[in-house]
Amino acid sequence: MLHLIRERIRKTNLTRSVSLALLSLLLLPISAFTQDFDNIQITTIPVRDNIYVLQGSGGNIGVSIGDDGVMIVDDQFAPLTDKITSAIAELTDQSVKFVVNSHFHYDHTDGNENFGRAGAYIVAHDNSRRRMESTQVLAGSGRVQEPYDEAGLPKITFFDEMRFYFNGNAVDIVKTGDGHTDGDAQIYFREANVIHTGDMFVRYGLPFIDQSNGGNLDGMIGALWNIASIINDDTIIIPGHGQLSTIDDLLEFRSMLTVIRGKLVRAKVQGLTPEEMLATEPADGYAPLNDGTTDWLLRAYGEYTRQ
Repeated sequence: MLHLIRERIRKTNLTRSVSLALLSLLLLPISAFTQDFDNIQITTIPVRDNIYVLQGSGGNIGVSIGDDGVMIVDDQFAPLTDKITSAIAELTDQSVKFVVNSHFHYDHTDGNENFGRAGAYIVAHDNSRRRMESTQVLAGSGRVQEPYDEAGLPKITFFDEMRFYFNGNAVDIVKTGDGHTDGDAQIYFREANVIHTGDMFVRYGLPFIDQSNGGNLDGMIGALWNIASIINDDTIIIPGHGQLSTIDDLLEFRSMLTVIRGKLVRAKVQGLTPEEMLATEPADGYAPLNDGTTDWLLRAYGEYTRQ
């Protein structure tokens, strides 16, 4: 059965190549090793009330500027640090005081050592620091993330939530659940009504769930519900990857995952093998049938069949 499914995949060459390209560039950019960072441009997008998002390669960077200095959320790849600091310098002459990591993955934290050596304090969930202290292997890709030097490790960590009063905002840094990893943080600028979700919410198809490092589908669905409960219709969402979003976008994303989970659970109840589950196309209507989708479904199905 599985070989028939994979043969069907091979017949959708155009869709497959486009989808895998998106997965490799957005989901977790394994191509970082071969990227030509010289050609990456950093784009600055105003969000609201002196909060901006920087986009280049890797996760979206949230930026808060004001009299207290600069706080950024995530810092992309180390070779881009100079470009990132130059983009921030176009907004303010203040230096970066705090770097908040939404989670430990390298496409969001590879610049930690550079910013740490420049004097910024790095903030993250305690589980994320623990992940950064030692070698990690990421689910699906098997990509190895090596430990960071002391300069790149978070000096300030939290377990459930913490608050900064910074640049006119009560900045709540909260853990809404284990979903993308076991150390995800969402950063909510209350007065501006802007939230950075990290990769708990993204604007590409099926999200990366790092089961090897505490992530799970149930946790992501629950976390999305928790995020929705603390924001409102006027909240601007900075997702981990992709364009600025609204609560409706987040709820649509959660609905997609809920529907797919329902089909996976049904397949488990029916006693379907992984190959038989794939034949039911649980992600039909949400993601094209390709190797990336197949891998995602197999890993997600394993969360239930191993119980």
